[in-house]
Amino acid sequence: MSSSARISDTASEVSIPPKEKWSLGILNDKYTEEVPGTVLLLAPDRNEPLGMHHQRGSVGRRDSSMPPQIAIPPAPRPRRQRSSSSSRGPIKKRTQDGKIILDPQPDDSPNDPLNWNTLRRDSSLLSLGFYCMLGGGMTPVVAAGFGDIAKTFDVSLAQVARTTGLFMMGLGVGGVFASPTAILFGKRPVYLASSILFAAFSIWCGFAPNYANLVAARVFQGISVSPVEVLPSASIAEIFYLHERAFRLGIYTLLLLSGKNLIPLVSAVITQSLGWRWVFYIVAMVAGFGGALLFFFVPETFWDRTPRPRARRPSMLVRSLSDLLRRPSHSAPDRVTAVPNPPEDVPTKDPDLENAAIVEELHVAFSSDVIKRYNEHETDRRDFQSDSNRNPHAAPASTSGPEVAAPLPVHPHGPSPSPAGGPVEDPLPSTVPLQYTTSLLNAPPKTYVQTLKPWNGRLSRVSWFKVAVRPFILITYPTVLWSSLVYSLSIGWLIVLSESVAYIFGNHSSYNFSALGVGLVYLSPFVGAVIGTLVAGKLSDQIVKWMARRNGGVYEPEFRLIMGLPVAISTGIGLMGFGWSAQERDNFMVPTVFFGIISFGCSLGSTTAITFCVDSYRQYAGEALVTLNFCKNIFHGLVFSLFFANWLESDGPRTTFLAVGGIQLACLTTTVPMYIYGKRARMETARRGWMDKY
Repeated sequence: MSSSARISDTASEVSIPPKEKWSLGILNDKYTEEVPGTVLLLAPDRNEPLGMHHQRGSVGRRDSSMPPQIAIPPAPRPRRQRSSSSSRGPIKKRTQDGKIILDPQPDDSPNDPLNWNTLRRDSSLLSLGFYCMLGGGMTPVVAAGFGDIAKTFDVSLAQVARTTGLFMMGLGVGGVFASPTAILFGKRPVYLASSILFAAFSIWCGFAPNYANLVAARVFQGISVSPVEVLPSASIAEIFYLHERAFRLGIYTLLLLSGKNLIPLVSAVITQSLGWRWVFYIVAMVAGFGGALLFFFVPETFWDRTPRPRARRPSMLVRSLSDLLRRPSHSAPDRVTAVPNPPEDVPTKDPDLENAAIVEELHVAFSSDVIKRYNEHETDRRDFQSDSNRNPHAAPASTSGPEVAAPLPVHPHGPSPSPAGGPVEDPLPSTVPLQYTTSLLNAPPKTYVQTLKPWNGRLSRVSWFKVAVRPFILITYPTVLWSSLVYSLSIGWLIVLSESVAYIFGNHSSYNFSALGVGLVYLSPFVGAVIGTLVAGKLSDQIVKWMARRNGGVYEPEFRLIMGLPVAISTGIGLMGFGWSAQERDNFMVPTVFFGIISFGCSLGSTTAITFCVDSYRQYAGEALVTLNFCKNIFHGLVFSLFFANWLESDGPRTTFLAVGGIQLACLTTTVPMYIYGKRARMETARRGWMDKY
């Protein structure tokens, strides 16, 4: 009998029928529950073996893009009982209280960003967040000074407002360049280069001699500051676990939106006292300070987590199949080497689980991570034997059982093995990141001075142009498309409001505020953004944990979409109420409060869109954020800037914002079908494997 046949027989012995058609209102895939983004987050019993014990087994290629796999036996009693110690698979790491399974699983290395101490990770987050707050505030930075700029260059308010849309165009275009560069060379050099260029182009804005120069300077300023929108979410995903991520993404969103709300207030004070040009001079100085924070507190966060043979332990697939098929005399070690004396917050294995007989979970994070070839015997022998030579305690390769190929070292952003079992195209993209991570895996902890290195060489040899194309491919993924829509609306309406605030509050026929008075209006959306971030972060995480418990401990990214209801209510009421009260010339506090409600809802919406997208496709977090921001900046920011000011002037605030509120509510109704069909959509994109080609 061939090796592949024996593997198939073994899989069928432990296969499990489908669990249910529905999971808390989410349609499960018809053929498998091993879906990208679906992870085991909570275990109801601390002594229960870990693994998605309700998964189907042996998914055929005709039904799925995934190859036949060894299924997970039902917990806590596996179908096949073995007395050998080899029956025990690697123990999943958990939080210190043992209640939450860590995702992603950290490596046993102090250099793994997930193992950095809390102070180091949070200082990176806050330093990056400060720079993002400054960069995020550049869109409406001169909103309170539109009138002064119009007088300086003798242009209309609509022309000045158009500079905001062109700045957003620069943001969108710059992200297309920043993301692939960060993937190939690391995020740290991109952040540092961004801060230098940001300061330089801000000085150009301040010295602009005419309107055309100001427009050009603003476009390049947008390009230089674009990394603040496309990279931080991916950086956060690299240094925080799934159960920590929403709160940290909420902090990032708060700081980003705070910049859009507070910086116009500060710029109003500067404009009234020193003139609008000094706004850009001071921005350049603060950008230099932000660059210093990035240099000293934001090291490179890249860490390759694709399945691969590593030193000191056999590969995951070899260990799993060896447990099932190897004779007892060839048992493999059942413990994973841990770092001696780990820091306080480095997760450790639960000792209560040491005697649990489990089969290694083969969680499919993305279609390119799936092991697509099982019959290359010589490849397996060389990989496994070389790994055993590096680790004298590893079990030798079995000579009597079937030989199985070790997992191919596929980079998350590189090409995947040929589905037909043919030659692997361009192996370099997978070998280079392995070299970077492997060099740090067993190395002593980096010193602080070593972390200050501006860049660490090229992390991947995949074509830059191929990486640049990925964001445009991701727009065809339903999850990313929905996230792009909600994110564009959430951030875009705040930008639209920044273009209308000067017209509504500074108009002589309405409230007749000074530049400082217009700036003070932004205190309300700042308060709304703070409250929205607290709700979106902590409440969303609590809802996710509660729903995961109801779902047998399994987390689905669609759980995040529950927040769509408060987003729709708050933004709909806020937009319509703002326009209506401004038209009726109610007390200035009425539209100001509605402005804060809009900001509250937009903060909820942007955080929900980002976390849903990142949790669904963590491997492509960087490219997905480019997609989100490109859509927001081009299809919303630039397009609306071309006609919104004239629309507002001709139809008035009430008609304009009633229409805008209707657009918002209509778009958010798509949350319901996305919640129901989102899981199937994720699996369908994995089967099609469009991103695998790039």
